[in-house]
Amino acid sequence: MKSNSEATRLRFYISNTDKFRHTLLSETLVFAAKRYGLAGATVTKGCMGYGSSSVIHSAKFWEITEKLPVIVEMVDEPTKIEQFVNIILPWFDKIPTGCLVTAEKVQVVLFKQGMKKKFF
Repeated sequence: MKSNSEATRLRFYISNTDKFRHTLLSETLVFAAKRYGLAGATVTKGCMGYGSSSVIHSAKFWEITEKLPVIVEMVDEPTKIEQFVNIILPWFDKIPTGCLVTAEKVQVVLFKQGMKKKFF
């Protein structure tokens, strides 16, 4: 990916309790994005939301178990996103919960890689 280039943003609207093979779906998506060489992935936890077949969920301090919306977002070159989508969409057939997946064209203004940390 380069600065001043066209890219595609891929978004998954899911819940923080959604699982795929006993692992959180958000984690599965991020690790898959890394494994398939996407530029990066971000998970954002929402404080309130609902899906087409659910009630409104919100973060309240008195709730012991909170079910909240999560957005997993990735940006990369259109061909890489398309290949990734073709690999992972069949996974969603195995998930009993609802979700929404979107893709849209975006303009990359700046893409600057940071230095990798060295661990001893």
